[in-house]
Amino acid sequence: MRRIAVLDAPTNLGLRPPTATSVPGCAKAPGALRDHGLVDRLAARDAGCLTPPRYDPGDWRPGDGVAQAAQISAYSQRLADRIGAIVDAGEFPLILGGDCSVLLGSMVAMHRLGDEVDGRVGLVFVDGHSDFRHPGNAPYVGAAAGEDLALVTGRGQIELAGIEARRPYVRDTDVVVLGIREHDEYRLDLAAGGFSVRPVTALRSAGAARSAQWARDQLAQCAGFWLHVDVDVLDPAVMPAVDAPDPGGIAFAELEMLIAGLVGTPECLGMELTVFDPDHDPEGSYAREVVEMLVAGLAPLVQQPRPVARKKAVPRPRRSSDQTQSA
Repeated sequence: MRRIAVLDAPTNLGLRPPTATSVPGCAKAPGALRDHGLVDRLAARDAGCLTPPRYDPGDWRPGDGVAQAAQISAYSQRLADRIGAIVDAGEFPLILGGDCSVLLGSMVAMHRLGDEVDGRVGLVFVDGHSDFRHPGNAPYVGAAAGEDLALVTGRGQIELAGIEARRPYVRDTDVVVLGIREHDEYRLDLAAGGFSVRPVTALRSAGAARSAQWARDQLAQCAGFWLHVDVDVLDPAVMPAVDAPDPGGIAFAELEMLIAGLVGTPECLGMELTVFDPDHDPEGSYAREVVEMLVAGLAPLVQQPRPVARKKAVPRPRRSSDQTQSA
């Protein structure tokens, strides 16, 4: 059976300070979820914690580029190393963020894996926001957590978009975006880039289970895919403990079914959870809800056989002619 390995990535480097004298609270998320027994309830291996650099945006000003870019780049490479080791062991990595900048490390790891198997690894991006701000559509950039999808598809500051001279980490046409709001300012940019997009209204209309199958169908030519889940895809009525709550999201039950429909296949190579902020959850009730959702959503993993080796764990390698895409 494929065992889950839980790795904490408690970085907040990708967010702006909530006030002039405070730091983002999402770095506390892994601890808050562990306090509700997440690792034991998943019967998971505890893969430890990857400690991030100190949060210090310094005197950053608009026009300076992405804040803390050097620290994020270094952390992303270390995170990619840890994810690669988990996949090498035939396990399913569950990364507990932290902010959405953890996606960079995850996708560097997936690009490395794609190179090894001569195939492409896709991305299912479940998020309330497109996180697609970049120099081509915005007057300035600054917070990597609001730019992560742009960065992993090769847009933006080379220090982050081209780690290890890999650019892009994932092709536009190998990305499925689920759950963004209808009014997302970059939705037309995603359509122009060839991303597969199902906003929240379409997701709810089709149903979570069918939307998961649709997402998998879009990535049928990939050798596997990574799952990114930002809890702000949930409606603030049920999940207000995020840095940017936005009305019109989905319910916990829908996210649970969506995750179950995506991880219930060997093509799903791992998952990350981001942006839960315990500073907005003093009683711990929302952390408890997130844990319940994860335990139920990840239940299909225990029904899968454990891959015997890394290259055999990723099916259907593609031809080398499929590997490139212009930045």
